[in-house]
Amino acid sequence: MSKNWIVGFPRIGEQRELKKILELFWAGSCPFTEVENTAKILRERHWKYQQNAGIDHISSNDFSLYDTMLDTSIMLGAIPRRFRELQDEALYFAMARGTKDAAAMGMTKWFNTNYHYIVPELSDEDNYALNADKIIQEYQEAKSLGIKTKINLIGPITYLGLSRRIDGGESLALLHKILPVYEALLAKIATLDSGIIVQIDEPYFAKDADPKVLSLIKPAYDRLAKVSESIHIVVSTYFEHSNEATKVLVHTPIWGVALDFVHGAENIASLPLIAAHKKKLIAGVVDGRNIWKNDMDTTLHLLDSIGKEIASEDLMVGSSCSLLHVPFTLKYENSMHPEIRSWLSYAVEKLDEVSLLSKLYFEGEEALSAEEAKQVGHNRHDNQSRKASSLIHDKAVQKRINSIDRWERDLDFEARIKHQRVKLGYGILPTTTIGSFPQTAEVRQARRAYKHGEIDQESYEAEMKYYIDTCIAFQEECGLDVLVHGEPERNDMVEYFGEQLQGYGFSQNGWVQSYGSRCVKPPFIYGDISRPKPMTVSWITYAQSRTDKIMKGMLTGPVTILNWSFVRDDLPRSEVSKQIALAIKDEISDLQDAGIQIIQVDEAAFKEGYPLRTEKIPAYEQWAVRDFKLAVSSALPEIQIHTHMCYSDFNDIIRTIEAMDADVISIETSRSGNRLLKIFKESGYMQEVGPGVYDIHSPRIPEVEEIVTQIKKLLEVLPKEQLWINPDCGLKTRKWKEVKPSLENMVKAVKIIKEELRE
Repeated sequence: MSKNWIVGFPRIGEQRELKKILELFWAGSCPFTEVENTAKILRERHWKYQQNAGIDHISSNDFSLYDTMLDTSIMLGAIPRRFRELQDEALYFAMARGTKDAAAMGMTKWFNTNYHYIVPELSDEDNYALNADKIIQEYQEAKSLGIKTKINLIGPITYLGLSRRIDGGESLALLHKILPVYEALLAKIATLDSGIIVQIDEPYFAKDADPKVLSLIKPAYDRLAKVSESIHIVVSTYFEHSNEATKVLVHTPIWGVALDFVHGAENIASLPLIAAHKKKLIAGVVDGRNIWKNDMDTTLHLLDSIGKEIASEDLMVGSSCSLLHVPFTLKYENSMHPEIRSWLSYAVEKLDEVSLLSKLYFEGEEALSAEEAKQVGHNRHDNQSRKASSLIHDKAVQKRINSIDRWERDLDFEARIKHQRVKLGYGILPTTTIGSFPQTAEVRQARRAYKHGEIDQESYEAEMKYYIDTCIAFQEECGLDVLVHGEPERNDMVEYFGEQLQGYGFSQNGWVQSYGSRCVKPPFIYGDISRPKPMTVSWITYAQSRTDKIMKGMLTGPVTILNWSFVRDDLPRSEVSKQIALAIKDEISDLQDAGIQIIQVDEAAFKEGYPLRTEKIPAYEQWAVRDFKLAVSSALPEIQIHTHMCYSDFNDIIRTIEAMDADVISIETSRSGNRLLKIFKESGYMQEVGPGVYDIHSPRIPEVEEIVTQIKKLLEVLPKEQLWINPDCGLKTRKWKEVKPSLENMVKAVKIIKEELRE
């Protein structure tokens, strides 16, 4: 009997093979057939990993060359007009990355994770038509290897709920147009085999209950579940509970539901209904979003509670969500502290946890093999070791936390900005960048060589300083007003700090996909946080010594460091955030003592950490704002504090952003027009704002006229005295050949606007 289930699996590859081949293809260094070959090798490898671990229900169509929401747009034929002349891979990657003549589609966070999806653009004039080639091909590919997969699909309500209507209508109103395509797809799937399970992902159901959404569920799933009796539909939700939707789903002919019991413990309330309607339950009890080893005894206790309501024959053990959100495997973590490593579990290791838990629960400990019994023993030992370890607890940190007596800056914004404008002397429409500049092969090589002991510190610093000098020289020549040092010493905006903070661990190969080929290697918080010494001061002061212009100090904020890390699960996140805030506060104090006058504290992931349920938001906002203000509380009034936020819908948190009390906020607006900026005007936002005037996630170079037009649009919304001009995000992932002309055009555009304003 099939007793376990994996919602989805990472696709980037255990050595980032997909990333590497995609970037070679985009650079014109290999044909697309090589991308396809690599993808096929990875799919087979990933299926085999799951099969060998004893996973019963393995997915196909969870693999993607860029993003599964983008794949769904292709499947539906939901192609924006500007791309309709393109075909195949040219079409696919143009939608994600843009072309010289057409801007990329929007991109935003996948719920409250660090994964980004490509936002569908829909209108009532669209004519949808099925393209099932990818789905059919991958199912048959797995079948040829002897693996009968379940087929994963993004659900129609989630797809529409996360889409953007470009004609001003309501996206969910298009359900009647896309449901026939889903029905046609299911009919096609039914011809492949009998008894195929189709996992339809509807994480949108885990958001606040919306009567409109709830009213669509039964008619939609009545239709989909009746397409073919040979298909078993499982609706999967995750990241929160979905009790309201489950209450409706049980009245449809679906086969089962997959629910998250790690991040949606409230799902326990739905068990009686699920049992009464004889639906299968896939209990997501192994955390797909964090890297800590499962405590099997605790999880077995949870399964016992679930089993009191759900009959054994209707229950399966699963991951809470796709394992896309955790690194691939611990196999390559050879340099990590062995005790800390013993506390961790990546995607491949979680396969074993799911498999072992299902055997323990359904068959009992006496059914385990000697090797499996040994694994259970290790699990118990490692979890106990973690609770008692001296690596975790720091009395000095706890004492300092308990003695905080200053939580925010002196003076309010209106008083501070007067000091700052006099001291800094910038005029209207000052230009700057978000912080990072391209990470060249030479920079990466030098950083890697230093880390591996192949070059000494002097040689490493010489290479970094050469890059900083080059970066400053370009910015001065270009004519930017406020400069940055380019961050060559930083591998990642969070990992860099994690490596220098006590209580943080970091990996050799803990890569996680952020979007497309973009991967991040989040650090992880295993113990109390402290800052043994300054982290950025020497680099920023060197950079400032090389120019007469203002040099921005660049830090990552406490909430973003938290949200882009794997966080210890034995302490409330709010307490961990407070510890990080104190470390950033110390760094700001040292930077201003060293003469740095503008300090940017990035909170790119501030919105990302928001709970999906409204009732849980106030508590998050309270401590998140508290800790940003605590982090910058050491800044004197004349020190200007900037922050940066990306890919967020600010209309519901504008007052929270205002409460953070940064002097300048830079935001992404290039893919969203002025929709975001208007919120700042309508709310009466007083602080200065740097809206992104061009999209850095696309390789295209914006023309001067294009940026002039964009700045004019900005000036229609906010006064010139309130605006800064900058790209929409850091330039780390771009190439110099794209960055230089783009920034030169940006500065030229500002000069044109200033001339017009003087006339």
